[in-house]
Amino acid sequence: MCPFIETIRIENGKAVNMAFHNYRFNRTRRDIFECNLPVNLADFIQPGEYTERTRCRVEYQEEVEKVEYLPYTIRPVNSLKIVTSDGLDYTYKSTDRQKLDELFGQRGEADDILIVRDGLLTDTSIANIALWDGSKWETPEVPLLEGTMRASLLGKEMIVPAAIRPQDLSRYSLIRLFNALIGFGEIEFPVANVR
Repeated sequence: MCPFIETIRIENGKAVNMAFHNYRFNRTRRDIFECNLPVNLADFIQPGEYTERTRCRVEYQEEVEKVEYLPYTIRPVNSLKIVTSDGLDYTYKSTDRQKLDELFGQRGEADDILIVRDGLLTDTSIANIALWDGSKWETPEVPLLEGTMRASLLGKEMIVPAAIRPQDLSRYSLIRLFNALIGFGEIEFPVANVR
C-alpha cells in the first residue's frame, strides 16, 4: 500500500488550516489502518522558520513517516480540458497519483484537466473547484478529494455544494481552483476556458 500524504501550507511562520488537516489525517488512519487513537499532526510540524509560502509534505501510514518542507510557487492555470473517469477513487490523499497523472496526460493544449465522474464535475488534477453563477460560488458536492481549503470555505459559507454536470457550465461565468496551497481567488478564469 502506498503511503498517504497531507500537504500543508506554511506562511509567515504558521501552518494554515491545521484543524482540517488533522481531521483528515486521523480519519484516514482510522478508516485505512483502524488506528482509533488520534494523533496531533501539529506535533510533527515546525512552521516557525518559514516566512515565504512553503509546502509541508507529511507522508504517513499508521504513523508519520516523513516530513519535508519545499518552496512553493503557484503553477499558472488558465484553461481546463474536461476528461471522464467514472471509476476513479481518490477519497484518501495518497502518494499513488498514477491514474490522475494518466488523466493529466490527456490535457492536450489545456493547462490542466477537469474530471467528470459519474456524469458530475469533480476536481482538477491538483485542486477543488468553485463556479460563480452570478450570486454565489458553487462547488461540486462530491469531489474526488475533500480538500482542507474546501472544508474551510464550506464552514465559512463562502462556497455551497451543488451537483454540477458538464452541460451546466453555461450557467456559470467564472471558475476558481483552490487547494491547501492555493488560496481562494488566486486562480480564477472564465468558464469559457473550460472545454
